[in-house]
Amino acid sequence: MTAVLLITALVDASGGWRNTARDPSVPVWLVATLSTAIVLPVHWRRRSPLAVLSVMTVPVLVSEASGAFLQAGYLQALPLFHIALRRPPRALLWAAALLLAPLLTGAFRHQAETWDLHVVPAVWGYLLVALLGITVRSRKEEREQEVRLAAAAERARIAREMHDIIGHNLSVITGLADGGRYAAAKNPERAAQALDAISTTSRQALTELRRLLDVLREEETESAVRNPQPGLADLPALIEGVRRAGLPVEATLPAPAHPLSPGAELTLYRAVQEALTNTLKHAGEGAKAELTLAYGPEGTVLVVTDTGGPAAEPPGPRRQGQGQGRGLAGMRERAALYDGTLESGPLPEGAGWRVRLRLPLEDSPS
Repeated sequence: MTAVLLITALVDASGGWRNTARDPSVPVWLVATLSTAIVLPVHWRRRSPLAVLSVMTVPVLVSEASGAFLQAGYLQALPLFHIALRRPPRALLWAAALLLAPLLTGAFRHQAETWDLHVVPAVWGYLLVALLGITVRSRKEEREQEVRLAAAAERARIAREMHDIIGHNLSVITGLADGGRYAAAKNPERAAQALDAISTTSRQALTELRRLLDVLREEETESAVRNPQPGLADLPALIEGVRRAGLPVEATLPAPAHPLSPGAELTLYRAVQEALTNTLKHAGEGAKAELTLAYGPEGTVLVVTDTGGPAAEPPGPRRQGQGQGRGLAGMRERAALYDGTLESGPLPEGAGWRVRLRLPLEDSPS
């Protein structure tokens, strides 16, 4: 681009500049020198626009003072655009001083009846270029802000997923380890089964974590794209793992009466996972859980209840998912993404806890 501009400026220096000059007697060698000095710095306009504008101001000032009034001087608009695009707003004040100095010098040194015609149009042109640079900069900052917000939302989603995966599987492993320790003295075969279940659960947790952490890579691998998130089809395996950890679970899982999006299925899966994990942690020995999934004309309803036990933890912040972890608070956020609601609280008849999640049909009002 710089070469094209230089050739154009030198062609103008061969004689065309006299059409706008106040003093056509300016030596041609000076015109050619000034044209070259004005154009060459344009090459570095992106790297140091304010410095380039400062260098260009010197030959433009000589052009205006001599009366040559070279049109190459208007190339100052190029570094001006990049100043408005990349530099702090105060840099535009310095740019304004550098642009006005040659214009005012030419206007007052070579006065005419309408001297302002030389200054005002140029000022308006430079002003429009600066506004264009500011507009492009604002749009760029808006896009960057959108990217940052999307990244923050993705980090929050990953935090929820990691809480669900790690919290649930560690609770299952803890339950299996406790059961295996007691069984080791009396029933070595049961202890070996517990160890096998711990191994299986650990591998499943590692697989889910690897799949989740794949999204943190700068370039997604093909396997990360193809591996699906857990859904309703994975609930039986989840429940079986909880049963192996020592919590009896009765589950009613009918086939879906209407299609659910992958995100809605993941929300239901994580709600079951969180509810059963809380039961393992807090319901105490002798507790049982019951899970019911129902599909109605207005949406899907999931209810998970536990009977509690003689050593059940009383209702409190950790039971309600308001402690250090995300817990049920994270489940409420998931439900809200699909206009759903999640309620949790003690059973009215006494010991026990209930979690109820409702997701409306995605094409129906909530």
